[in-house]
Amino acid sequence: MRRVVITGMGIVSPLGCGVEHNWNRLIKGDSGIGLIDYFDTTDYKTKIAGQIDLETNPENPTKGLFNANDWVPEKDQRKMDKFILYAMAAATQAVEDSGWKPEDQEGQERTGVMIGSGIGGLEKVYEGSVLLGENGGKQRVSPFFLPSVLINLASGQVSIKYGFKGPNHAVVTACSTGAHAIGDASRLIQYGDADVMVAGGAEAPICNIGIAGFNAARALSTRNDDPQGASRPWDKDRDGFVMGEGSGVVVLEEYEHAKARGAKIYGEILGYGMSGDAHHITAPAADGDGAYRAMRAALKNGGVNPEEVDYINAHGTSTPLGDNIEVTAVKRMFGAHANKLTMSSTKSSIGHLLGAAGSAEAIFTTLALRHNIVPPTLNLENPSEGCDIDLAPKVAKERPIRKALTNSFGFGGTNASLVIGSI
Repeated sequence: MRRVVITGMGIVSPLGCGVEHNWNRLIKGDSGIGLIDYFDTTDYKTKIAGQIDLETNPENPTKGLFNANDWVPEKDQRKMDKFILYAMAAATQAVEDSGWKPEDQEGQERTGVMIGSGIGGLEKVYEGSVLLGENGGKQRVSPFFLPSVLINLASGQVSIKYGFKGPNHAVVTACSTGAHAIGDASRLIQYGDADVMVAGGAEAPICNIGIAGFNAARALSTRNDDPQGASRPWDKDRDGFVMGEGSGVVVLEEYEHAKARGAKIYGEILGYGMSGDAHHITAPAADGDGAYRAMRAALKNGGVNPEEVDYINAHGTSTPLGDNIEVTAVKRMFGAHANKLTMSSTKSSIGHLLGAAGSAEAIFTTLALRHNIVPPTLNLENPSEGCDIDLAPKVAKERPIRKALTNSFGFGGTNASLVIGSI
């Protein structure tokens, strides 16, 4: 089977724009959570989220603040919902970082894109629906409305920008999307359908209907008086997840192809596992069986022994139900070794990026491997009963990391696990 490595990375998150910028803030223990200012939250139970600072940093657009003009010409932005703009920024960073820009037909045809989203253009769908309900609305709906909201147009726009003519695909598996996109793209390379894939997830759900919908499901934190303390995985006082937005994109490449062109290699996708809970539309099975089987499949697929895993970047959303269930699954999967590994949740810093969470967390997991530093679980002051493994509370932890695993679980009982190793 062909080996798959990571040769480029890009990210836009509530911590800012650019991989190095995000990593430095993450391990420092910064939080990207604050009060929502995109719309009036007076009538909403939740008034906090992990928003992206929509400002410019003209001296270096890959550092810090985000402005769409740095990544997409202004005239083209009306054709894209924000989730596509975020995908374009992250993908541009990743492609530039990889140094892979094929100019010949064969190279273009052997390079594909697989960027997914859990929800897609939610804000523009909401705005279009409101417009349609107004007098004369039918005549005022933009001809770019549909291309701006379709989930596969993130992949489509990236492929058009770079002329990538290989597999053009999109994953839609709720909060597992980003991890599934990376895993599925790696298999396209393993089985010879492509030599290079640009893969990840993007999401922009912070809008009226997004907050209202998750509030109706009683899924979001309402810790409005303490935004930076609201995302607190495994803590007794957690009351729901904090919504985030952004995009994480990686360039995956067949190992020999990368080596032949002298590409820098961040890490290797060793294993990929999937499972279904077959239990409930939103709640995971209480025994964590789906999470356990996804991790088991990823380790088996990669030929990795549980004792080789030193770090887990958890799904860890800060929900009262899900956090403990994941710990239960990890203890079942790793047995006595669970007490020797370290697990943390980077959602404590950036919130839950939904369909972009798994790809952003894969980037953080890869960086943890490279630097032998576990990002902290912020706000973990009083762990829940049973959460008695090393969860890297409040501060980053230096430790040897040989191989790492990252988990993503989504509505409908869809689960994904990736095993990443150094090379």
